Amino acid sequence: MKVQKIAAFSDGNMGGNPAGVVISEQHPSDIEMKRIAAEVGFSETAFAAPVNDAFRVRYFSPESEVPFCGHATIALGAALALKQGDGIFPLILNEAEITVEGCQQDGVISAALQSPPTRSAEALPQLVADTLEIFGYTNDDLAPNIPPARINGGAEHLVLGLKTREALAAMQYDLAAGRELMNREGLVTITLVYAETPQRFHTRNPFASGGVYEDPATGAATAAFAGYLRDLGWPHEGVIDIVQGEDMGMRSLLKAEISPDPGSSIRISGTARLMES
Repeated sequence: MKVQKIAAFSDGNMGGNPAGVVISEQHPSDIEMKRIAAEVGFSETAFAAPVNDAFRVRYFSPESEVPFCGHATIALGAALALKQGDGIFPLILNEAEITVEGCQQDGVISAALQSPPTRSAEALPQLVADTLEIFGYTNDDLAPNIPPARINGGAEHLVLGLKTREALAAMQYDLAAGRELMNREGLVTITLVYAETPQRFHTRNPFASGGVYEDPATGAATAAFAGYLRDLGWPHEGVIDIVQGEDMGMRSLLKAEISPDPGSSIRISGTARLMES
């Protein structure tokens, strides 16, 4: 079975988050999809099969199935554009229906997804305390204008805003402890954020729940975070840019377009680069 390898949210011909993409007439068995994802070894592999005028899509990390993965959806959009030409492709996920748009222009492949609806809620103090302990942060490291919260744009995340870029760069944690916390709390990733300006952010996304220390680009978390900024009344002016992966040598660029309607989906876009299969 052919697995395409595509880095989503690339910075030109570098960076981005690698994803596996499998487009087939029908999905392999769950056991086979888990095996393929583990063999590919990327944080996620997307499996797409046609259903009427849409594609049924499932996402697997090396250790688990996840309900939604942004960067693998962008990679899928790029793969569909290469296979079928530019277009907007309806996708049926486990818990939502979304679209991804893929196009090629002057040798550049780009894609944009419409996320599932977004929501956010205050993070309980004990969860915040446990998370700070795992990462070696204290309350003094937290940015007061981005309160800790549970955020969702198709998958559940915890967001912690940090006061300084230096604190973000210093991120470290024990993978087993992170996995235990995320699995216990039903979190796919933990999103650590530094606001350079009201419209430009630097993020890091530990993905211990999937057996991955850190993701270099996380579209699902970016959608959830953008929705949270809307909930906060943040002065985003309708669009934010995210720089992720810089501290792991995989600089990635993500754009989120934010409509004013509470709870509505977020448009996440970026470029993609083909990798050797």
